[in-house]
Amino acid sequence: MTDHPHSPYKSTGGLRRVLRACRYSLQGLGAALKYEAAFRQELALVVVLVPAAIWLGRDTTEILLLLFSMLLVLVTELLNSAVEALADALSVETHPLLGRAKDLGSAAVMLSLLFSGGLWAHVVIGRLTA
Repeated sequence: MTDHPHSPYKSTGGLRRVLRACRYSLQGLGAALKYEAAFRQELALVVVLVPAAIWLGRDTTEILLLLFSMLLVLVTELLNSAVEALADALSVETHPLLGRAKDLGSAAVMLSLLFSGGLWAHVVIGRLTA
């Protein structure tokens, strides 16, 4: 087995790595808030729906499922935005593979929204018929 060289950009670990990772994550959230309208819209919806989840959920598990489904949408949107930013950095020209990558990211967001919406519909219907 051969040793593979490590990237010079990879850190070695420890507390410094954790602190830098937190800083990079916060920078990513800041970029999403600044540049991504869809992320801002979904985050605004989350702010409105958190109290609704707490009120609608009949137990802790149901509340957590509602909250985590919204978190899934935000995570998927962040990943989609990352794919789009990378694709745009590579080329602003029309390219079938870059277009496919963007479409796949968009499809992932749509599926996460459908999943979350379906879960919310199930809980709301259960609450109204109980």
